[in-house]
Amino acid sequence: MFRPLSHINRSFRKRGATLLSSLSAFSILLSIAAPSHAQTMVEPAAEKQPSFAECKVNLAEIALQQGVSEARIAAEIPNLTQIPKVLEYDRNQPEFVQTFPSYYSARVNQWRIEKGREALSEKKEFLAELTRKYGIPGHYLLAFWGLETNFGNYKGKMSTLDSLATLACDPRRSGYFTGELMLALKLMDRESLNKEQMIGSWAGAMGHTQFMPTAYMKYALDGDGDGKADLWNSEKDALESAANFLNKLGWKPGLRWGREVVLPSDFDYAGVSNEKKPISHWAKLNITKANGSSVGESDIPSTLIVPAGHEGPAFLAYHNFNVILRWNNSEFYGIAVGQLANRILGNDELSKPLPELPKYSISQMAQMQRKLNSMGIDVGGADGIIGPATRAGIREFQSRNQLIADGFPSTTTFNAILEF
Repeated sequence: MFRPLSHINRSFRKRGATLLSSLSAFSILLSIAAPSHAQTMVEPAAEKQPSFAECKVNLAEIALQQGVSEARIAAEIPNLTQIPKVLEYDRNQPEFVQTFPSYYSARVNQWRIEKGREALSEKKEFLAELTRKYGIPGHYLLAFWGLETNFGNYKGKMSTLDSLATLACDPRRSGYFTGELMLALKLMDRESLNKEQMIGSWAGAMGHTQFMPTAYMKYALDGDGDGKADLWNSEKDALESAANFLNKLGWKPGLRWGREVVLPSDFDYAGVSNEKKPISHWAKLNITKANGSSVGESDIPSTLIVPAGHEGPAFLAYHNFNVILRWNNSEFYGIAVGQLANRILGNDELSKPLPELPKYSISQMAQMQRKLNSMGIDVGGADGIIGPATRAGIREFQSRNQLIADGFPSTTTFNAILEF
């Protein structure tokens, strides 16, 4: 485990100015990181947060301990720059809860569908090769690529090293981003990268597929045969790396992500949960495919998802949907990937129109969560985020009060909870 940055050794801090003003004296870095100093005079927790300059000294020590080359440390760490905008983004919590219709409409749009279809035609042979090697159909790879960077049209504009260093020197998630920074430095040596080309998101995600350094280090491959894995400049590298990533995450070849389904008008939403059921279970409840045909009698485990309440579309999600969530743990994202892949392949749009939904603020949802907790319906912390626990709590309240128990905070449900 990394030592918390708030516990930087006083002796390191005293020498920080000398280190950071020296561009060539790497021996100073070595003396600063010597084990004889590393475990003495731990700074009291009450002292002020170390400065960015002091933090860089500690990052140099950690880099040595983690096996980053001495030349790389000397070349990069003294020149790291703090980016205040990154901290603003990290602290920026949206004011309003994003609804599924607004999320979906912004992502599964006609432009992405058409660009995806063009790419599917242009890269047909290469995508087929990736499917043979990794089991991932090409239209899924294109859906990830389209959602992450608009097919490479926008890969971010922040310095990866500076972004990661800024977050590593911030106490909120210091350990995680320190680890990512160390791997980014190692990647520079492994892939012959320079700081100027390492541009990405404010949180350090990189290239066409927006891999964090951990994913880049573990899963990036050379898809174009030039001897290196360059996720910024090589589409083939990026697509093969994405295929390798999904394969290692457990993608099951031959199984779709899920499908849109139609629920009967008298469907009992109270029985919906995150528990997986065989497809045959849903068939017995008269759930059908979007075209009205039976979902079948398969024993494939599946979960029913109703992301916009009973007025919106419904989906059965299979194993590969959970693999998508390991890329980005958001049900909205998972559905968008699956549906964009479907549309790129030529399938029809959703059979059920996206409903107009109430717009709630984060504070309103937190107020609702506190109210549910006060009733003895445990939804966990009041963070304003509508996750599985909150949906289950809403569903329980709806069931108790003869409302449609779809787990969605409609205006009727929301007002009933606050007035209870």
